[in-house]
Amino acid sequence: MGLDNKVAIVSGGSRGIGREIVLSFAQSGANVVFTYFNSPDAAKGVEEAAKDLKGTVKAFHVDIRNADEVKELVKKVIDTWGTVDIVVNNAGISKDKTLPFMEHEEWKSVLETNIYGTFYLTQAAIAYLLKKKKGRIINISSISGISGIPGQTNYSASKAALLGFTRSLAKEVARYGISVNAIAPAGVETDMFRALSPKQKDTLLQNVPMGRLCSANEVADIALFLADDAMSPDYLTGATIVLDGGMGS
Repeated sequence: MGLDNKVAIVSGGSRGIGREIVLSFAQSGANVVFTYFNSPDAAKGVEEAAKDLKGTVKAFHVDIRNADEVKELVKKVIDTWGTVDIVVNNAGISKDKTLPFMEHEEWKSVLETNIYGTFYLTQAAIAYLLKKKKGRIINISSISGISGIPGQTNYSASKAALLGFTRSLAKEVARYGISVNAIAPAGVETDMFRALSPKQKDTLLQNVPMGRLCSANEVADIALFLADDAMSPDYLTGATIVLDGGMGS
């Protein structure tokens, strides 16, 4: 069965982890809506890549930091497909700098995208999940939110906050048949990783027993597992699945 006829919203689906999640869900039969902000060509590329898959894929230009735009997106999804089944909070940015030199805007923009965006999308969609007493919410965190990485106080703080958000919300909605889980990968081979300094890359890799980065496909595999009612039990909620190559953080 997979995700046949399920409706999923994925924030930040034009590149990296988000792109792989979108395509994985569509391959499994879901109708997937994803947001993008700065990458219209990349978003079109995802739609093109999904044309021959089982499910449908549709991109929407949405500023995830804008509550009104997010509410309008969810309304469009409901008007078109009649429901929402799965929400993946993946949209995220990093603006790395050591704390003494970090500009206020660099702190603010990371928190607004990574945390406020998650809040806005989840709050807009959860009313529909509560109404039907069923749903899956998946939050993409990071090992940075567990162990911390130098030069990433803003990013680490945002990803740690996602873990607290996951655990608290899971307790709020467990009785309504909604599971809320997080995935915390270590360094992933994406544009965000390639933008890190050599020192930061070395910091990420030096303690990884596997000696390599996590792939975006591996994160998507876990997201697919958590989204699929037949694969992931309802009883699994409030959990963080860590993909760290054996680091044990």
